[in-house]
Amino acid sequence: VQLQASGGGLVQAGGSLRLSCAASGRTFSSPHMGWFRQAPGKEREFVAAITWTGSSMYIADSVQGRFTISRDNAKNTVYLQMNSLKPEDTAVYYCAAGPSIVIVTSRPAYWGQGTQVTVSS
Repeated sequence: VQLQASGGGLVQAGGSLRLSCAASGRTFSSPHMGWFRQAPGKEREFVAAITWTGSSMYIADSVQGRFTISRDNAKNTVYLQMNSLKPEDTAVYYCAAGPSIVIVTSRPAYWGQGTQVTVSS
């Protein structure tokens, strides 16, 4: 499975960005997808995940109410809509995929290359 993330950039605090992650290859083997992020000097942390059908979403407490995850299976793409961005959201955001939602939220089987999000104060 190959994952290609895009949509990062520089935004002012309070602004919005939408990240996209396009999956290709044997996507049926790892259909559940999610997002992690890693800020400078910090460990990579879970942000959000969504099941293959889109029926269940999991959002980290730190972004609850501001970030939403969705997917378009016709395009093999998952999205992360980020609103009310804060400087502490600055990080490299990675998309991920796995064969179960438990794996996606903890130790994904596949990783994308990451996209930088910078929020200025």
